[in-house]
Amino acid sequence: MATAVGIAGAGVMATADATPSGSAAGDPHYRVRGLRASVELIEDRYGVPHLYATSEDDVFLAQGFNAARQRLFQIDLWRRRGLGQLAEVLGPDYAEQDHATRLFLYRGDMDVEWARYAKDAQRIATQFTAGINAYLDWLDEHPEKLPPEFGILDYVPARWEPEDVVRIRSHGLTRNLTSEVKRAKVACAAGVDADLVRQGLQPDRRTTVPDGFDPCAMPADVLEVFELATQEVEFTNGAITRALRDATTEGSNNWVIGGQRTATGRPILANDPHRAYSASSLRYIAHLSAPGLDVIGAGEPALPGISIGHNGTIAFGLTIFPMDQEDLYVYQLDPADHTRYRYRDGWESMTILREKVAVRDEAERTVELAFTRHGPVIRVDEHRNLAYAVRTGWLEPGMSPYFGSVSYLRARDFDEFTQSMRNWGAPTENQVYADVKGNIGWVPGGLAPKRVGYDGLLPVPGDGRYEWNGFYSGDDLPRQLNPAAGFIATANQFNLPPEYQDKGLGFEWANPFRHQRIVEVLSRQKKHSVADSAALQNDQLSIPARRLIALLSDLDSGESDLRRALRLLRGWDAVEAADSNAAALFEVWLSKHLGPGFVRAAVPKAAEVIEDADTLVLLGELEKPGRWLPDAAARDRLLLDTLRSAYAEVQEVLGRGEGNWRWGELHHSFFGHLASGAFDDSDRARFNVGPLPRGGSPDTVNQSSYRTKDFRQTNGPSFRMVLDVGNWDSSIAVNTPGQSGDPDDPHYRDLAESWRTGKYFPLAYSRAAVEKIAERRMLLLPA
Repeated sequence: MATAVGIAGAGVMATADATPSGSAAGDPHYRVRGLRASVELIEDRYGVPHLYATSEDDVFLAQGFNAARQRLFQIDLWRRRGLGQLAEVLGPDYAEQDHATRLFLYRGDMDVEWARYAKDAQRIATQFTAGINAYLDWLDEHPEKLPPEFGILDYVPARWEPEDVVRIRSHGLTRNLTSEVKRAKVACAAGVDADLVRQGLQPDRRTTVPDGFDPCAMPADVLEVFELATQEVEFTNGAITRALRDATTEGSNNWVIGGQRTATGRPILANDPHRAYSASSLRYIAHLSAPGLDVIGAGEPALPGISIGHNGTIAFGLTIFPMDQEDLYVYQLDPADHTRYRYRDGWESMTILREKVAVRDEAERTVELAFTRHGPVIRVDEHRNLAYAVRTGWLEPGMSPYFGSVSYLRARDFDEFTQSMRNWGAPTENQVYADVKGNIGWVPGGLAPKRVGYDGLLPVPGDGRYEWNGFYSGDDLPRQLNPAAGFIATANQFNLPPEYQDKGLGFEWANPFRHQRIVEVLSRQKKHSVADSAALQNDQLSIPARRLIALLSDLDSGESDLRRALRLLRGWDAVEAADSNAAALFEVWLSKHLGPGFVRAAVPKAAEVIEDADTLVLLGELEKPGRWLPDAAARDRLLLDTLRSAYAEVQEVLGRGEGNWRWGELHHSFFGHLASGAFDDSDRARFNVGPLPRGGSPDTVNQSSYRTKDFRQTNGPSFRMVLDVGNWDSSIAVNTPGQSGDPDDPHYRDLAESWRTGKYFPLAYSRAAVEKIAERRMLLLPA
């Protein structure tokens, strides 16, 4: 292990008193240059920091300081990856990723950029990054406190600029670029209609191949640079690896319930955003309190503010609203000069930027970054004289993912909240809303392009025939306030009202099963409670399982194993608990046998390029065969043949005694440290959390996508929150695996078991409630 060294540099400084006073032993005082007055930091017994300041400037500076104190390696790696500065500290294996990432930095006018957020957005980012730098100054004087990852990898963290917060765009949740390419590959193999087996479209649409685009001419590796630019940092013995692109479900659930349907008469707002898992957690819960601002909830540790939570007057929670913000453009190149591309009646030159990439232990490298009028060039096909570039809304001003939340932190009513969402950029969101006056609402947001003459479902020529004519603003999107149903729920499902369906906002939505189950439960509850919302967030009933079990009711077989399989599923309640034997059989059947079997039967020419079927399309065809399957007899053969092979696979993996099968023995959660691939076995045991047995599936409210090669969960609730609006101290939350980024801190992994078993902790808000669960106290003092 390398020895940690001091961090050189000037700027905001912090020092810690050698002998803390006025607090319990071991509770430090920090002297922080830049603070106007002292800030009190109370960390509660669940690892949630409560920051009390006398000004907003100080509370945001303290938030940055604390983020560095708790999550320094995570946010430093996030910054280096996003800016394309990995090779500087990790070596030449990362230069290619740096090159790719720099194509997707925001490079526009910074004054325009800052103006797209709250009026004080630049000041907030400045204070936050000053706080991070203050902690780095403290580490200069206390190098023994440097997080251990830096010693293992033998480098030190870098200082931040305010612009770093907003220039980094490649960590956002991307939209349909990869789907465009998949659809093109299917179109080449079997015609564009065949892709409806892979991805159903809502509203119903039959797309066509754009004039001038040849899907069979597209290189197989056309997205290699894009995927490298947007993936996380991967380590294997200190070297980069290409991240495996396992199928995941970008999703989330949220709902808000009016007081007329709750036990207390107050609204309840619940949210559980779904993201990939790691240690440290992607989310960080914090409480920021200063005159004019008192907000608590979750955000991402590298960003100031709170994106999911409440401010004592209004509550807010988000899910992805799957609008289409991306297009792949294809250009005919000048055969004599591949930096020129056909645009309308002439040739247009690419913009070529040259930048230096610092490389550890080597001379710096010069890289060329090429851009068309539409965006960064990610592939040049020298043989065919073609180039491919990405046009994406998230390179426009105001599109820094989640940073737009600084605009609604101080909103006090629905009108103010709606106004703050007017310019929301990324990621595209469904926001649910509630306030202490009893109002509930829904406000989607996201920068949506107005496409002219095409639908965005396939790559298009970049010669000027397929352009964007500006963007829709929040004022052009639907919204809802106090609906007659008494509740609003979103789960990434198709939820555009009819009058908005001709705008071309997007056609690829999540399947409706989670939303259907949420509505099913909420509709029958007249006195809903916080505990009921917690139970619903952990609900593992599968609607696809319920529908498929119904299809098995009339089937039989003379084969003993197949009869056992049919009996097991028919007697099941469709709840995919970790200890369920039927759930183990069902998920192996659906994901590894029935789905792929349906693809082979429905579109055999595309079976090599379609990895799995859209479950909604699959169920619709099984229930009413005729489009993709010839008749009910073919349907029944498919069901029995694939169930037979699935039963045999589960027997091979879990043994012949089906009574001993458990879904959680296959399906598991694992919180791998970001750099665990570079660690030895001892450090992996120290930093990684898991595996933990896991129930649920991609289609349950307690969402759990997994990779079929080993059933490891790839995506799910990263944070859960249920808010009792107006009686805030009765609210509850849980993060996973813990709040801290320090593997030696008890709060690094202490919440993983609570998360797994559906337990929560109190989300204390009032000072009295915070004091009751206070565990550590720290004081940040002006230098």
